[in-house]
Amino acid sequence: MRLGFLFPPCGGEDELYVHGEAMGDDVRVLLMGTRIFGGDEEHAPEHLSRTGGLAHLGMHAEVMARMKPDAVIWACTSGSFIDGLEHAEAQARTIAGITGVAASSTSLAFVDALRHLGVSKVALLASYPEPAAKAFDRFLGECGIEVADIEWLSAASGPAAAALGSERLTEAARKLNVPPGGAILIPDTAMPSMYLIEPLEAELGVPVLTSNQVSLWQAARLAEGACKRSGLGKLFAG
Repeated sequence: MRLGFLFPPCGGEDELYVHGEAMGDDVRVLLMGTRIFGGDEEHAPEHLSRTGGLAHLGMHAEVMARMKPDAVIWACTSGSFIDGLEHAEAQARTIAGITGVAASSTSLAFVDALRHLGVSKVALLASYPEPAAKAFDRFLGECGIEVADIEWLSAASGPAAAALGSERLTEAARKLNVPPGGAILIPDTAMPSMYLIEPLEAELGVPVLTSNQVSLWQAARLAEGACKRSGLGKLFAG
């Protein structure tokens, strides 16, 4: 499988390489860095809209197409949810049209992963400032997912999110009120967090979904490959 990811480089992209290629000897991760806008305030909605613009993604998808991927993910959570479900679906269609293969995004992958697990209510632990965190809440609502509790950590950019660290993320996750039968979402592809999945699932007793985890799962699924791997939580259990 050749799994393609359009990714704004901010600090978490190593998770896609390390965990993606550990899925099997036949897996190759193709990473195409995309331009981001807004500098230290890149998580502001107006900058996220530019980062996720169709023309902008199309330009990078043209390069990715030359790498011959089997599936492509727009691996930016905030840049895929910021303008709502219709725009997220248009992003996926644009990338698919240019690359000629199935495409999706991290935000759409969260929704598909929740449906796969049979979960419709979640608690959201967002790295973003309040406006972006609430935009993800609205996006999930469009998809029929209820956000029962939400915490935002006010990281103004990807690098700021990457620097939050395990102690703060774990402490914040413990404070969430997770609804019965629910799950915890930890969005932001820039934020290394896959190593927290199994410890948090074991402690809190609920599925934990992170951006790079669901991006890998969605890419493998679209490429019609195996989505089973130990160490990545309930989503990859089988």
